Amino acid sequence: MSSSNDTIFALSSGRPPAAIAVIRISGPMAGAALKSVIGRVPEPRKGAFARIRDPKTGELIDEALALWFPGPNSETGEDTAELQLHGGRAVIAATLAALSAIDGLRPAEAGEFTRRAFENGKLDLTAVEGLADLVMAETEAQRRQAFRQMKGLLGERAESWRQKLVETLALVEAGIDFSDEGDVPANLIAPAIAAARSLAEEINRALADAGRGERLREGMVVAIAGPPNAGKSTLLNRIARREAAIVSPYAGTTRDVIEVHLDLDGYPVTLLDTAGIRESQDPVEQEGVKRAREHAKAADLVLWVVDASESAPVNHDFGREQAVWQIVNKADLVSLKNESGVTQNDRNGGKFTPNRALPNVVNKWLTERNESVFSSNEQVFILSAKDGTGFDALLTALGKQAEAWLGGEPALVTRERHRQVLESAVHALERAASKDVASREDLVAEELRSAAHCLARLTGRVDVEDVLDVIFRDFCVGK
Repeated sequence: MSSSNDTIFALSSGRPPAAIAVIRISGPMAGAALKSVIGRVPEPRKGAFARIRDPKTGELIDEALALWFPGPNSETGEDTAELQLHGGRAVIAATLAALSAIDGLRPAEAGEFTRRAFENGKLDLTAVEGLADLVMAETEAQRRQAFRQMKGLLGERAESWRQKLVETLALVEAGIDFSDEGDVPANLIAPAIAAARSLAEEINRALADAGRGERLREGMVVAIAGPPNAGKSTLLNRIARREAAIVSPYAGTTRDVIEVHLDLDGYPVTLLDTAGIRESQDPVEQEGVKRAREHAKAADLVLWVVDASESAPVNHDFGREQAVWQIVNKADLVSLKNESGVTQNDRNGGKFTPNRALPNVVNKWLTERNESVFSSNEQVFILSAKDGTGFDALLTALGKQAEAWLGGEPALVTRERHRQVLESAVHALERAASKDVASREDLVAEELRSAAHCLARLTGRVDVEDVLDVIFRDFCVGK
């Protein structure tokens, strides 16, 4: 990024046209910029009516609300101004052009306002990441997690751990530096090692969440797979409640993977419609089948869709243990009622168990499946994606699966970077408490310093230049 001495400006609200647009200005010349376009600097932190004019021609551009936040008591920690004007494209373009004409001002780069807040101590790095996640949040669960992170859920805990490490390190270094002093207690290493072990256990507990925080950021991935013409695209469209995929009676219509993002009971779910899996001589279809297998293998849940009117099941084998639900589709083509006129979906919440009164073709399918690759983590649903029979039971089960996969107490660790840094800190603490090191005060002190350095990297106190550009490149301009 360019120099932090520059004064920057950008549109900070959504894409025009809109009722209101917000243009932010931050830097040492923010006050001078206000004087140039509205003729004065308003009273701090109070909205003021203003007429925006082109500083070169004096032409009136718009009537707006102006706000002034002198540093360091501002979001970025430096002089900051906001113009809240009408959100038409022409109004915004003319105002940005007027600001560009002022010497010393330049358009902001992506994430530059937030980066300045970080550099001026208004946010630590975990809060910055939480803010980025909050901007990108698509579901209620993602919003809650991101907001807690932005408000210091991990950052405050990490700073508490770092302070404990500093106190522990002080014990060891006192024993090293003042061993000849009469008022320094002997054997300070034992309580320091005990503290290191306790802290390692505490951090390990935060890490023992099976990646739940990272999973919530990314969402649960559900792949719809199966043989051609089983109704996979119809099922995708019914779950998505829109025509996201082309539906055709001809096998092999879907060649590439179609991706749909859903909010399922407040949890993020990515639904993948894949090509029908079969042997083919068509090189394009072969590539589609290859991609279908790869996405199914990587998914968190596979909905294996088959045609209820077909007699022979198609085995699935993706090379790893994962949740696979059997979807017996096209129930509208077969009779699913028993002697009492009650469907298995009604009696069993949408899950299917073999019943001698059901059509032989369906019984044969399930019997072969149970005797071959049906496993304990599979569920079976009979439905018609075309007319909706049995669909509600599947949707309810998907919501519960998303909650089980992504829900629970707020996760401290929400990014792979957090996990790696904390694991490094734990390893340093474990080395400090090991038998090979515990007898050497200088080595214990070095490992404790290493652990403290890791925690400082987590919050951005030290040595994080290599990760800053990666973090801020995903921010939008004006944030």
